This record gives sequence, structure tokens and C-alpha cells, in this order.
Amino acid sequence: MTRPWASADEPKKTPITAMGWVLVVFRGISLSVVVFGGLAALLLVRLAERPLYGLDRPWTPHITQMVCRLAFVILGIGYKVRGVMMQEKGAVVSNHASWLDIFALNARKRVYFVSKSEVASWPVIGWLARATGTVFIRRVAREAKAQNHIFEERLKAGHRLLFFPEGTSTDGLRVLPFKSTLFAAFLARDLREILSIQPVTLIYRAPEGEDPRYYGWWAEMDFGSHFLKVLATPRQGSVELVYHEPVRVRDSADRKALSSRCEMAVRSALPPSPLP
Repeated sequence: MTRPWASADEPKKTPITAMGWVLVVFRGISLSVVVFGGLAALLLVRLAERPLYGLDRPWTPHITQMVCRLAFVILGIGYKVRGVMMQEKGAVVSNHASWLDIFALNARKRVYFVSKSEVASWPVIGWLARATGTVFIRRVAREAKAQNHIFEERLKAGHRLLFFPEGTSTDGLRVLPFKSTLFAAFLARDLREILSIQPVTLIYRAPEGEDPRYYGWWAEMDFGSHFLKVLATPRQGSVELVYHEPVRVRDSADRKALSSRCEMAVRSALPPSPLP
């Protein structure tokens, strides 16, 4: 299991105000209706979709996108996109800052996440992940070959896999060195000539007057308290997605070179840290 990234200087916890609890209730109920209603609709549609199309999912990703877009409306978090989404076959890689990344990336692009196996057991997030076709992996060397086979199968089916090469989430102000292991699947002989990887930079901007790491979720932060904090925020910040030029797999000699090119692209759009 990958150890979480940690910082010696974590943001101070602030108590939720009475108005904040009102927002928690209102937003929490609204978000639950949208998420669980969407999940029910997705599972129902999947009953017909799966026998007809197998691995392919021509209908259900639209439900996922709608749910994720509505989530930002309910939360009041600004949402902006720069750049053009690629049309080629392949995958997407991004920096990882928060559980909000899942909603942000799904809201704009039809993707299938690659996630650590522990996520499958998480309440709400785990249920959504399983229903939307997430590939769960364990980052251990002995399972790398089997996991690469799964990736190849999904890529051949036309799925755009999305994974976080940092291997863990951060405070949102930095990009950790990319781990190159998962890039190996894209270099398979019958895939490397036809696939591209599109780097995406996630940029979170904190609410006015708050710590710039406000939306970051890392170290020993628990999901429940972080989730409540976001629900209770009266005037939210925003998230911006920057889509970079796709990197053609065939132009990289090996997985490390491919990983490095994607990492450089993601780093290029992240603003300088406002903290020393």
C-alpha cells in the first residue's frame, strides 16, 4: 500500500458554524439525492447496456457526467476548463489533490478510473467507483503483469483509462514525481502505435481568505471531516482543469520516458505555490 503524502505544516481545523451546519444539511441532502438517484439510474440502464455491449458503455457515462456536473452546482464550487480533450484512443493522467478530483474529471470527460484497491470499500465513493467501471489495483510488483493485461483489455475496448501517477493525493500545490509502472501497459506491441496519453492539470483555488491548500486531502485526513468541511463552506473556491496536448506513446522509448513527458506537462500549468 502506498503511504500517504504528508506535510509537517497541515492546515488548522476550524469548527463548523451554525450556518455551516445548515449548509451541511441542505447540500448533503441535495447531493445524496443526485448521487444515489444517479447511481440507481446507472445500475438500471446497465442491466440493458451490459448484455448488449459488454465492456463498452455507450449510455451510462452520460449519467455519470450529469451527476458530477450537478455536484459542483450543489456544492457551489466554480468549475472551469481550458484546453481541448483528445479524440484519439488512449488514457488520461492527472495530478491528485482531493476526492473532488473524481467529480472534476468525470464531469468533463468520459473516463474510467484506475484506483487503489482500498477505494472499493469506501462508503459512497467506493460504490460510485465500482458502478462506473473503475479498475481497482494493488501497487505491488507481483501483480503488475496481471494488471497490465487488464489495462490492455480495457484499452482495446476503447476505454479511456484515467490514473494518478503520483500514487497518492497532495495538498494541491505541488506535483509529486510520477511513478512509471502503470505506463508499461501502453507500450504493448499492438497498442503503442495507436495510443496517446493526455496529461491534465487540476488547479484548486481556495475560498477567499482561506488556506491555499483548502481542498487538498492528504496525510491522515479522514474523509468524513473533510467532506463536512467542504459542505459547510459558505463561499466556495473553484477548480480548473487544464487539458494538455496529447503525448503519443510511440514517441517515447520506454515507460520512464513516457512518464517523464506526462509529468512535465502536468507541472507546466500548476501555478507557483503561494506558501514558502
